[in-house]
Amino acid sequence: MKVRRRRGDAPALSWISFFWCTLFLVLSSAIFTTLATLRHFYSSEPLHFTAIFSRQPARVMQAKSSRSSQTPEISVRETVVLPNQALVFLDYPPSFRLPAEDDIKCAYSWPNSSLTYQPPLLIEYPQVRQQMVRCPLHLLRLNVSVTIQSKPYFRPNYKWHPLVYEALFDRDNSTIVFVKGFNLRPAREADASRFECLFGWDFTSLNYLLTSDVISIAQEIVRCRTPSSILTSHPRVRSSVKVSVKAVGRKLLPTIAMPGVRLQLDPPSRKHHVICMCTMLRNQARFIKEWIMYHTRIGVQRWFIYDNNSDDDITDVIGLLLQAGYNITRHVWPWVKTQEAGFADCALRARDVCEWVGFIDVDEFFNLKTEENLEEAIVQETRGIKNVGEIRTGCYSFGPSGLNKIPREGVMVGYTCRKADRERHKSIVRPEALNQNLINVVHHFQLKDGYVAVDANRTRMVINHYKYQVWKVFKGKFERRVSAYVVDWKTKENEGSKDRVPGLGSSAVEPPDWSNRFCEVWDRSLRRRVERMFMDPTTGLLPWQPKEDLRLRKPRRRKRRQREVSSRHNEEDTQQVAL
Repeated sequence: MKVRRRRGDAPALSWISFFWCTLFLVLSSAIFTTLATLRHFYSSEPLHFTAIFSRQPARVMQAKSSRSSQTPEISVRETVVLPNQALVFLDYPPSFRLPAEDDIKCAYSWPNSSLTYQPPLLIEYPQVRQQMVRCPLHLLRLNVSVTIQSKPYFRPNYKWHPLVYEALFDRDNSTIVFVKGFNLRPAREADASRFECLFGWDFTSLNYLLTSDVISIAQEIVRCRTPSSILTSHPRVRSSVKVSVKAVGRKLLPTIAMPGVRLQLDPPSRKHHVICMCTMLRNQARFIKEWIMYHTRIGVQRWFIYDNNSDDDITDVIGLLLQAGYNITRHVWPWVKTQEAGFADCALRARDVCEWVGFIDVDEFFNLKTEENLEEAIVQETRGIKNVGEIRTGCYSFGPSGLNKIPREGVMVGYTCRKADRERHKSIVRPEALNQNLINVVHHFQLKDGYVAVDANRTRMVINHYKYQVWKVFKGKFERRVSAYVVDWKTKENEGSKDRVPGLGSSAVEPPDWSNRFCEVWDRSLRRRVERMFMDPTTGLLPWQPKEDLRLRKPRRRKRRQREVSSRHNEEDTQQVAL
């Protein structure tokens, strides 16, 4: 007898329908689990619960970008308070015209009070669509930012220490990160397992950050493994990612580091330049023209200038040199006491275009004792030695040489008396030979296994270090120490160090016999070469000499000067001072 279903009863679920529903749920769960596992397996990333993929940072960033594209506006990206000034970083959408410098004012706020204003110290352009405004610090240490056309833009201020301040993507899918705050031992590699890196677009919550391993860590330099989800993201999205570092069990360091630069994935078979030069400077515009012109003549082809908060006319001088055909790149590097980190950054940027890179200061000049150029000297120094990664050149320190005023002919012609013994050395390195931790102590780098360092033959090549110039110039060194691990002369610690001035103490007061100090050997070898290579036979001027000097010279003085130069060519290069 057929059973009739009464009206209002629920329909019976057949076993076939139940089977297919169950199978669908099981297969869906298996597929989802497999895809999630493969995603982490093939990315070579450890599966950390810090990363919550239900809300991916890339999608959050794209949503922010879409909203900002509808109502584009200027934004203060970060504000960093240094010991002597504040740096305010501004971002501009493509549709905005960069405001005039007169439209920007430094603004200072205090809770429940009105704003106060001061003009900026300087406005820089470190990257495209960015401005960096350098503001003086307020006496009351108020919160600092900027106003643009009277509209204020405030963000929380970061202290300089601790801070993750710079980063860039390297070719081996790693990220180089520069950090202040761990206080690691100089020139020593630390235990990488005690640290971890975090990448993301929103650092207000740890739930949206990608965690990765630290490959190496030393001094201020951390090499992180870059998450593949960031490497494969759209360049616009990738350029806005931030990175930070934390010690295991400690708080995450604040960060402003956005590794937007990605170095070449495939190194070229042949570099564009044989010899490049890298330096970090502050307020050295007066001397950089002589330094670049001379070293270019002896073989340097490319220049990397790391400007550490100069407020002189360095940009104008470099602009004139660029117009004259010199290959110079100026990098805005505002971070104080970070010369080692800056040189590591320079070594990475120069690696794809330079066979060799010299790391010297603007008061240091290679003095070639033969008629060779610098490239020929390097060939001679490395002949018969396999895998040379570094050439270390001894330095001789020159004194004021009896002068009381800055020599208008330049340092190489003006200062001719030095100390007898060599002091330290500076290096020319092959960037490909540097250890992955990029440890350096300004004078030299650590090399990869299999590479060696050699000492330059002093009969072929030395460095003239014009360290102790006339007092007006030397006094500025008290305010220009850019190295992280060099003793500050204003403190009384480590008074026997070679970084200190013998007998000077810790105050910038000129000793009565300053002009005659540090003079043990008269050394005119580089002066003679410079006059022979550069002096105009008609005017007697050198190309970096101020043109107004021509009006100061009388014809008879020019002839007498030429006779003096020609007669000195027959004299000894060096002469011991009579004691």
